[in-house]
Amino acid sequence: MVPHDEHSPLQHTGIGEGRIEVVCGPMFSGKTEELLRRVRRAEIAHQPTIIFKPETDTRYNQDKVTSHDANTLPSVTVKNSAGILAYLEAQNRPFTVVAIDEVQFFDDALPALCSTLADLGVRVIAAGLDLDFTGIPFGCMPDLLARAEEVTKLHAVCMETGRPAHFSHRIAGGNHTVEIGEKDLYIPLTRQAFVEARKKENIPPEGTDS
Repeated sequence: MVPHDEHSPLQHTGIGEGRIEVVCGPMFSGKTEELLRRVRRAEIAHQPTIIFKPETDTRYNQDKVTSHDANTLPSVTVKNSAGILAYLEAQNRPFTVVAIDEVQFFDDALPALCSTLADLGVRVIAAGLDLDFTGIPFGCMPDLLARAEEVTKLHAVCMETGRPAHFSHRIAGGNHTVEIGEKDLYIPLTRQAFVEARKKENIPPEGTDS
């Protein structure tokens, strides 16, 4: 639970209309690209912005958020949602926009923090996977989706059918939920292609006994 201290610098963080926007979808669907696009538009309007990302994401530059198309913006890397709170509280300036990439890797306290920021007038833009590689809701994303004013669900291109893809299928690596990788580990698939791929690996569908 994020404290509401009237003397906290967070009380003066937001200078706009608070809201939560979530951009979700499978890998390679353009989630980070969309987050960067929204942040850039806010910067054009001279709105104070900041981007956070989890230290779990080690694929690219440590101090930048980078899309698959190699577009970047400076970011702050934090260990968890408490790190976001601590960083914002240490600032002596307000932010109109707080963007958070790869939200599925954050802890369960993140949705409450996003709500607190929105209540204080901050526009929160969060992007991340809504499903893990097994096809079930990923981490804190369900809670965050329920709290959001706006949800944008993007799709990738299925590597089997060429149709809009909703699932991220792991083609290499282990069975851990968090396995950081790119096209060497994951491909986007439609539901039917995902089901067929799981059958070939002798993995029972969700909701059935193994």
